[in-house]
Amino acid sequence: MTPGICETAGAVTDSLPAPLLRAVDHARGFLPSLRDRPVTVDATFAALVSALGGPLPESGDEPAHVIDDLAATALPGLMATAGPRYFGFVTGGSYPVAVAADWLVSTWDQNAALHVMSPAMSAIEAVTSHWILDVLDLPRDASVAFVTGAHMANVTGLAAARDEVLRRHGWDVESRGLQGAPTVTVLAGADAHSSIAAATRLLGLGADRIICVPSDDQGRMRADALALLLSSSAGPRIVCAQAGNVNTGACDPFVPIASAARAHGAWLHVDGAFGLWAAASPARRHLVDGVALADSWTTDGHKWLNVPYDSGIAIVAHPSAHRAAMSQSAVYLTPAANAERDGMDWTPEASRRARAVPIYAVFRALGRSGLAELVDRCCRLASRMAEKLRSAEGVRVLNDIVLNQVLVRFDSADGANVTPAVIAGVQREGTCWCGPTGWQGEPAMRISVSNWQTSEQDVDRSADAIMGVHSRTR
Repeated sequence: MTPGICETAGAVTDSLPAPLLRAVDHARGFLPSLRDRPVTVDATFAALVSALGGPLPESGDEPAHVIDDLAATALPGLMATAGPRYFGFVTGGSYPVAVAADWLVSTWDQNAALHVMSPAMSAIEAVTSHWILDVLDLPRDASVAFVTGAHMANVTGLAAARDEVLRRHGWDVESRGLQGAPTVTVLAGADAHSSIAAATRLLGLGADRIICVPSDDQGRMRADALALLLSSSAGPRIVCAQAGNVNTGACDPFVPIASAARAHGAWLHVDGAFGLWAAASPARRHLVDGVALADSWTTDGHKWLNVPYDSGIAIVAHPSAHRAAMSQSAVYLTPAANAERDGMDWTPEASRRARAVPIYAVFRALGRSGLAELVDRCCRLASRMAEKLRSAEGVRVLNDIVLNQVLVRFDSADGANVTPAVIAGVQREGTCWCGPTGWQGEPAMRISVSNWQTSEQDVDRSADAIMGVHSRTR
């Protein structure tokens, strides 16, 4: 038996095992440092591999030492993504209550696949599902799946869509597969997230077969163009709309899109990884007017909800289609007998982490008003960032600030686009982190304000740093 493991396990009756105590100590040091630490790293990949790696030891190490060494060795390569000045990739930073709940998930070590395996996790999923539908004002009888992230949520929603539209055309894809099936036509906006194309690859629908619907200057799908494309197509069809363009934050016009989809018998799926949370704010709910008319939706808790990763959410207005696409059965499985929830009926996995627990904790800790305040505050800070940056010469804000996204172009004194150089300089300087993107054929900087800790001071400090880099670059 590995030295140290049995001793540590035996001590659990008297106190926390030593590795857990050491992890708490390292958390005490790391979390407060996020407020002021540079949002960059100096360690190279090769240096980290060298420090962490080498031959696998013949004998095991003392567990507490493993935790100490892991924390110290990884620290130089940790990005401050959980901190208040990380504005890349629409990434939130976990609320302490969410981290604590996630620790409980690991401590409890429950499989959320079946009610019989963990009645508590089944109940938490059921309650959290109800709260999600309530906050987002989606059909209360919709089914909810807790998956790994927004990408797998899109896969889950589109799997239900694929199976249902084929069923409506007389094809049982669950038993017969796709070979020989009617062609499923997928239509998506020109500025749809890459996850939509990736999901169609996984589902056998073909990324290159997606019909691209023209978008407006903010990346919103044009409903009139969609109606024309639907009129010129036939057979099973899926329309993929978007709540929150990843560059501009703009939301598609859901009412006319839903009308066009229904008129042609198409399934309407909404990718709302972060933008769907606009529904939680009375001041911004109008941005997603009509979104409840869709057939499926996706969102992600680690973005605007600020819970740890592994928190994608798929929602389907047709539970029978959702269950048909995802569920599995075997003689050794014990399905729920009554109204209990079996989580594996709705997800692509059986053995699965109890992902709903941190989401439940954040909902309880914030309440309806706290969720609205979180969304509104991030939007106000995004507007503040845009105002600061557009005041500088040679800086252009390219989008209407409707949510938490700011899209920026930086020009040299002679008008040349120097955005890539500014982004590289900002990432080296370390006050904040902003990522690159492309917009209408030109490089741009994308700033996403999603973190619960971000303050006006963080925005002002970051804007000053960005403008300073731009001034030197010009």
